Amino acid sequence: MKIYLASGNQHKLSELTIALQQAELDDCEVFSANLIGGMPEVDETGDTFEANAIIKAEALRLQGPKDAFYLADDSGIEIDQLNGQPGIRSARYAGNNCSDQANNEKVLSELKEVPEEDRGCRFRCVLALMGEGLTKTFSGTCEGTLLREYRGSGGFGYDPLFLPKESESTFAEISSEEKAKISHRARALRYLMEYLRERLSLN
Repeated sequence: MKIYLASGNQHKLSELTIALQQAELDDCEVFSANLIGGMPEVDETGDTFEANAIIKAEALRLQGPKDAFYLADDSGIEIDQLNGQPGIRSARYAGNNCSDQANNEKVLSELKEVPEEDRGCRFRCVLALMGEGLTKTFSGTCEGTLLREYRGSGGFGYDPLFLPKESESTFAEISSEEKAKISHRARALRYLMEYLRERLSLN
């Protein structure tokens, strides 16, 4: 079973690759989109994480082998005090082609007067797996708090501000191995792994 990861984001690609390797699915091979021309430019026109993940998986599937599978990720942060925003606009919350810092600064500004006990938020991830005649999605979340100050130099996006409930360290402070255990993407991947194991056992 060959799976191509439909992502041009190297951080996401690394996290997905580590998680798939940890699952030890010997009959499942994982490949970069670069081997089939790279991840094409995609207009994420969906109004949900699920819709955008499917759009990305389909875009890569159209240029790859028909007998392979394609795995795409769409994820973001949902902040309770902002009615679930930035949500699907997480990567461009401060504008198209904006930096991570610009997005973070906008969120910090909007939550400036919000006390610590009301700064609840969550990261949400949806994975879309596509193949010939197949479209499946898998969702995972990680609950936490949005801090007032940056902590850590790792990760990407909102990671320096996100303190998960399961840790005293932000996503920018923990190791990639630890993040691969508790993150929203890790939880979505667990559901994917269950599906893949079942599918491989039936073949």
